Amino acid sequence: MIDPGTFPWLIVVAIHFAVIVRAILLDGRDSYSRAAWLLLLIALPVFGVILYILFGEPWISKGFRKRCRRIEEELRPFAPAPVGGDDAAGLTANAFRTFEAASRWPVSVGNTASLAPDSDTAIKMLVADIDSATTSVHLSFYIWLDDNNGTKVVEAICRAAGRGVTCRVAADAIGSRSLIRSAHWVAMQNAGAHLCSLLEAPLGLSFLVGHRTDLRNHRKIAVIDGRVAYGGSQNCADPAFLVKRRFAPWVDILIRFEGPVARQADLIFASAWTQGTGEDLRPVMGRNPPKPSTGGFPAIATGTGPLSPRGTMTEMFVSLLAAAQANVTITTPYFAPDPPLIGAIIAAARRGVAVRIIFPRRNDSRIVGAISRAYYPVLARAGVRIFEYCGGMLHAKTLVADEALVLIGSSNMDRRSLDLNFENSILLQSEKLAAQVLARQGDWLADAIEIDGDGADSRPIARRFTDNLLTIIAAVF
Repeated sequence: MIDPGTFPWLIVVAIHFAVIVRAILLDGRDSYSRAAWLLLLIALPVFGVILYILFGEPWISKGFRKRCRRIEEELRPFAPAPVGGDDAAGLTANAFRTFEAASRWPVSVGNTASLAPDSDTAIKMLVADIDSATTSVHLSFYIWLDDNNGTKVVEAICRAAGRGVTCRVAADAIGSRSLIRSAHWVAMQNAGAHLCSLLEAPLGLSFLVGHRTDLRNHRKIAVIDGRVAYGGSQNCADPAFLVKRRFAPWVDILIRFEGPVARQADLIFASAWTQGTGEDLRPVMGRNPPKPSTGGFPAIATGTGPLSPRGTMTEMFVSLLAAAQANVTITTPYFAPDPPLIGAIIAAARRGVAVRIIFPRRNDSRIVGAISRAYYPVLARAGVRIFEYCGGMLHAKTLVADEALVLIGSSNMDRRSLDLNFENSILLQSEKLAAQVLARQGDWLADAIEIDGDGADSRPIARRFTDNLLTIIAAVF
């Protein structure tokens, strides 16, 4: 007969065992993540179970998934049809096909673009476009601060809404919570703008909204009149980035696009907006898409997230690394790659591609910074040149391959961007724009120090132990 005093413990053991079985049986999880969770659950029985319930699976309710998929299917027919063909061939074509598979619409042609010279000028360019808007303004930011640049955009939205432009403004409920709770949010609403706080999730009550609390909309999207789109890493904030000012200045990149790719970016915005508000944007998306420009370049905007097939963002990065034949330069602030991504970087370097990666020297995330350093030795041994930028928090996410292919967007090379967050990326092929982005990367390299093989291996044993241990935790999430 069971002692009544031991019955609660039997329940705890049963729950612990059930969670372990669940962690092993879950389909789609890579073996490193599965092993990491198993180790954590065995080492920390009670705390590990709590962590697994909160973060173990990117769970999204069937209702949320069904609604998102229905919205995407309804909007997809409004993607611009391909006009003619592009001249991409071979490995370059394979990279574009990978992005087409992820977005489920074709590469657009006839696009033009201009690279903003710095973050403050980027906001000035955006404000100027909002001030010249005649029909619609669609904005979505992960972090939107009520600082100088953030306020400039708020005021531009108020002006546009006041003259009758339909303004739809979305901000992540956690990343932009200070603005959402501020008078600026109310001011935009009073001016007539339509507002949406994306992915609201009450602490501890995420089951009420159908998704894990820490699944965030990390996208940065601006589309004006359906014909001008901005893409890159920049949030709506000053480079001083007051919430983390000791890492300032925050160094970002933003590109202004015109052409059919703007419609693709608008569709990515529309899918999240419809999910958050219920507004049917098909009549808006049904308007004539932007016309391609003669001599413009091919580009494709792609949205990824926890509803994408697992590994989609990794496949997109890997396709570009596989396409590279001569050189690749990468900037990423957060580097916690999964096995296929680190393998693709190493494989590119080993076959003779000149691979350079620029990290921030001082990272606002100490854990991710430590994980990045743990990969320095294996990268250096493969021939990858590693640089650390000293001029602030290098937040730009860029990849330039063979001085022609450019990838910019919101996605980092870490597990959160690869598997959990909603992200947006733009891939394009243009030697002219690639040269401009390469020049910007060159500016960052000029203010960086190179970590050679000796430097990569010179960490104290205690530091190496901690950094390498943290790579296991990266797989957990």
